[in-house]
Amino acid sequence: MTNRCLSYCIALFTCAFLLSGCASLMTEMDPPRVTLENFRSLPSDGGGPRFEIKLRVQNPNKQSLDIAGISYTIELLGKEVMSGVSNDVPVIEAYSEEIVTLEAGLQLFQILRLLASLGQSPTDALEYRFVAKIDFKGMVPTQRVENTGEVTLN
Repeated sequence: MTNRCLSYCIALFTCAFLLSGCASLMTEMDPPRVTLENFRSLPSDGGGPRFEIKLRVQNPNKQSLDIAGISYTIELLGKEVMSGVSNDVPVIEAYSEEIVTLEAGLQLFQILRLLASLGQSPTDALEYRFVAKIDFKGMVPTQRVENTGEVTLN
């Protein structure tokens, strides 16, 4: 075996060893549980309608969740009607829960489409879907959370 080939094999082995070491640093995590706590309209400041959404975030893990930011959308009957982002999120300690307050703006054209579809086929319930992407500080992988259900109109 030549010196060059031996150097190549050592470099390849070192890279494989380092990559496996980094993979072992990534801890196995359960996704946080997210439930809607409160939803209210905010006073208008001349712009479009804004809403305050309070989420209860539960951490079912043995390490704290230091969240860098959350991006989220809310759909009604398959139409995205609200979206927002926030980087003002408290650290959620291990096996605990916190209330996270978010602000969201309405997407007016999607609301109009939703109202038009409701006029064509009236319904007693609206299917909703809440989707969030939660980015963490450090070596914790991004988590995606989805919650679906129905809102009854009667």
